[in-house]
Amino acid sequence: MYRVDLNSDLGESFGRYTIGNDDKIIPLITSANVACGYHASDPVVMDKTLAMAKEAGIRVGAHPGYPDLMGFGRRNMAVAPAEAKAYTLYQLGALDAFCRVHGLKMQHVKPHGAFYNMAAKDYELSQAICQAVKEFDDSLIVLALSGGELARAAKDMGLRTALEVFADRAYEEDGSLVNRRKEGAMITDENEAIARVVRMIKEKKVTAITGKDIPIQADSVCVHGDGAKALAFVEKIRSTLTAEGVELCSLDEIV
Repeated sequence: MYRVDLNSDLGESFGRYTIGNDDKIIPLITSANVACGYHASDPVVMDKTLAMAKEAGIRVGAHPGYPDLMGFGRRNMAVAPAEAKAYTLYQLGALDAFCRVHGLKMQHVKPHGAFYNMAAKDYELSQAICQAVKEFDDSLIVLALSGGELARAAKDMGLRTALEVFADRAYEEDGSLVNRRKEGAMITDENEAIARVVRMIKEKKVTAITGKDIPIQADSVCVHGDGAKALAFVEKIRSTLTAEGVELCSLDEIV
């Protein structure tokens, strides 16, 4: 039996600026990564996002990023491990306040953007993030790039770890995501993207941008909710996975 979680980065609106189709995406996924105010979101948006998640019956996790609202958390920052740990703790606490009010239990933690990509290659940074998670709540699942350093640090620290793959991103041969600035970084053909996801789940392989097949583990598939065709894509990936005999369930049921 094949099982996979469908996750999406949500709650990324800010003030009068609306990003994504959260209200439409939430009923179609199994886990929501909720921005915590550093790269996006604000208290009102966090509150509304958790209310929608609760109504839809899906699980929620924290999506901490670098303190970079203007750059949407996608710019690399040079921070000491102690700072990275404090940034993570601060954002976990912020989201947890709203979880408590809504009667929700936080399921997982997935860093955002540059925080995620840098952690995937930097074991020391990953340790700092994982230390924050462990000290805050050691039952939380760390959602990390398949084959990356964050996943290794989480496992080394005894934390539950779920490995994530991306439907619409190209991979380098080392398993890292192709930089968004490079040509071919985004998979724009939805049929190709879905076929890649099915192969990642069933064969545990993906074709890198070089054309070489590399090993990969898919506990969770990230589907972005802010593209022009995001809603249609998520609907199609759900129906295709179901037709392929893949059960959709939350991370708690997988790891």
